[in-house]
Amino acid sequence: MAESVRVSGKYQVVIPKSIREKIGLEKGDELAVSLQEKIIIMRVKPKSFSDYTFGLHKELWKETEATEYVERERSSWKTHQQG
Repeated sequence: MAESVRVSGKYQVVIPKSIREKIGLEKGDELAVSLQEKIIIMRVKPKSFSDYTFGLHKELWKETEATEYVERERSSWKTHQQG
């Protein structure tokens, strides 16, 4: 069941301790806030977006050897430039 919080006069809410502990939220951390229809979504803002996205969709590249892929791409650029 979802926990309940109250909006203060300054439109502030307190994130329940159980949730702060589960996600490792610390004082001073930033949250990214977005809206989907009438649902407010709060996410911990990553300190580094490159660290956050590292390995994203790695399953798509399981069968691909990176060096060979890059070499094929580069040779296709040469072909297009000469064409």
